[in-house]
Amino acid sequence: MTSIQSKLQKVILIEETSESFDVLQYADFPRPEISSPTDVIIKNKYSGINFIEAYFRKGIYPSKKPYVLGREAAGEIVEVGENVKDYTVGDKVAYISNGGTFAQFTKVDSSAAHILKLKNDASDESLKVYGSALISGLTALTFVDHAYKPEKGDNILVWAAAGSVGRYLVQLISSRGANVIAVASTDEKLNIAKKLGAKYLINSSKDNVSEKVAEFTKGKGVQCSFDSIGKDTFETSLEALAVKGTFVSFGNASGVVPPFSLQRLTQKNLKVLRPQLFPYLSDEGSWEKYSQKLSELIENKSIDIEITKEYPLSDYKIAAAELEGRKTTGKLVLKIPQ
Repeated sequence: MTSIQSKLQKVILIEETSESFDVLQYADFPRPEISSPTDVIIKNKYSGINFIEAYFRKGIYPSKKPYVLGREAAGEIVEVGENVKDYTVGDKVAYISNGGTFAQFTKVDSSAAHILKLKNDASDESLKVYGSALISGLTALTFVDHAYKPEKGDNILVWAAAGSVGRYLVQLISSRGANVIAVASTDEKLNIAKKLGAKYLINSSKDNVSEKVAEFTKGKGVQCSFDSIGKDTFETSLEALAVKGTFVSFGNASGVVPPFSLQRLTQKNLKVLRPQLFPYLSDEGSWEKYSQKLSELIENKSIDIEITKEYPLSDYKIAAAELEGRKTTGKLVLKIPQ
C-alpha cells in the first residue's frame, strides 16, 4: 500500500534495452511531485497495455533511462498545481501520456496534457474501460479520418484484426460501408473479427494472403492496407494494394520495415504512410474532438470493447510475453496497486 505521503511508489521500468523480457523491472521509484503551477498528479487505477512498450524495451524507440513504461491510464487526481483551473482533487480522469503510466502515480502538465474528465461517480469498471481504450480507440478513429478515409464499397485489408487497434478498425471501417478483409493468425481470432463486421477472413498461419486478397477483390487489390505487423508483412501489403492504393504501416510487431526504393510505388501510383497517434492530436481542438467522439461511442455502446485479461502491475512481464507471443486478443489491462 502506497499513500500520497509516501516518497516511493511501485512502477514498471527499464534501465537498459533488450529483446529479453528480463530487463522489465517491478521496482520502487520516486513518487512524482508538483514542480510546475499547471501540474496535476494522478493516482492510477488501471493502465492499458500497448505494443509500443515493446519498442521502447527493445530500443526501437529511444528513451532516457531509467524509463517508466506506460502510455495511458485512468484514475483520480490527488494533487494540483496552484494555477490549475480545469481540474480539482477528486476528479476521475483518463489520459494518455508520453510515458510513465505503469505506476501508482503519474505527473502530467494539465496545460498540455491529453486528459479526459470522467463522471464523478465513474465506477471501477468504467475506469478500467477508459484506462485501456484511449490509445487503441483514438488511433483507429484518427487513422480512418486522416491516414485513409474508407468509402462505401472499398476493400480494406486489416492485419491483426482481433488485436487492440485492429478490432476498432474493423468496426469503424465496416460502419462506413467498406468491406474489411481481416487477417489474423487463428480461426478463433478471425471469428472475433467476423462478429465485429469483417466480410472476408484470412488465416495467416495457413492461407496465402496474396492469393486470398486477389480472390476476394477479383484481382483488383485493396484500396488500403492497415498493417501493424511491420517487416514480415510489408511485401504482402504492398502487393495487395490496388492502383492508387494506400499503405498505412503503423507497427513493428515483427520488426522494423527495411529501407526500400520509392521507385517501387510508381507502378501503381501508391501512397505509403507511417502515422502515429500524437501528431493527429496536435492540432487545436483535435483532442477534444476525438476524445469526445470515443467517449460517445463507449457510453452509447456503439463500439465493442473487449478487455480480455487483467493483470496486477507486478505481472507486466507475463502480460508482455503473452502479447508479443500473439497469445491474446482484444485489450489487456494492468490493475495498479492502491
